[in-house]
Amino acid sequence: MAMLNRVHLNGLRAVETVARLGSLAAAAAELNVSVSAVSQQVKRTEKQLGQALFERTPGGLAPTEFGTAFTARLSAGFRELAQAVALADETSQCTLVVSVAPAFASKWLLPRLSRHFARHPNVLLRIDASGKLSDLDHSDIDVAIRMGDGAWPGVHSELLLAQEVFPVCAPSIAARLHSIEDLAQTCAITDERAMFNWDGWFKAAGVEPVTFQKGARFTDPMLCVESAIAGHGVMLAWQLLTADALADGRLVAPFGVRAESGLGYWMATSATKSESRKVRDFKAWVREEIEATMAQFQALDSAA
Repeated sequence: MAMLNRVHLNGLRAVETVARLGSLAAAAAELNVSVSAVSQQVKRTEKQLGQALFERTPGGLAPTEFGTAFTARLSAGFRELAQAVALADETSQCTLVVSVAPAFASKWLLPRLSRHFARHPNVLLRIDASGKLSDLDHSDIDVAIRMGDGAWPGVHSELLLAQEVFPVCAPSIAARLHSIEDLAQTCAITDERAMFNWDGWFKAAGVEPVTFQKGARFTDPMLCVESAIAGHGVMLAWQLLTADALADGRLVAPFGVRAESGLGYWMATSATKSESRKVRDFKAWVREEIEATMAQFQALDSAA
């Protein structure tokens, strides 16, 4: 491989193109450079190799015996390089990069991904777990799912689900909550980065706010959920964060009151790029899964 250091790749490409097409003019057209530039590249490469590759004849350039053997190897090598680049393009085309917040990825998306794999086996999913909305015009991210109001500049946003908030706790704590006033005897599990608070929920419930006992505080909603499951107190949660824990009974929503938060889960894509088939398919699949999740909620409400 070290021998390649003494020969410029652009020169080798010029030599191979001239040999394959049979003229400097044709090679210049394919390489999108001038005829003189191709001629200079060929001469420079011959000098670097210490061998003549072409004979200068009145009819143009004709490969020497060495040049014929040399350019045949070059053509095979460039075909391999082209196939390698095509493989990279194919992999890129079949990879879907989805940016989601870690809590959404862990508590809702990951348990359902096997169904996307089964439906679209040729699509490789790469999950970018980040709370920051990336620059969708200048990154490899195809689609982002974010919580907020959807008013992000420079992106196309589609609402997936309006967020409703409600208390959740372990069944052992729920058994002691006969009225909303009983919340005053429990500890509040607090997500310090939440974009909402208890006041909106108490207003929706039509009662005055109560003062909780001091409880654990976290900077990650996933830890709040695990703390609630462990029986440390009551947290103010939302549908997709706690859907599975409510469905399997690890958590209970004791009062059946949900409050609108003014926020929602949104699907964000570039406002300037056209959507690929893999993005459209992913969007459709996510919507189906959210509909199924909300059907679970309705079933839980009916059972309550």
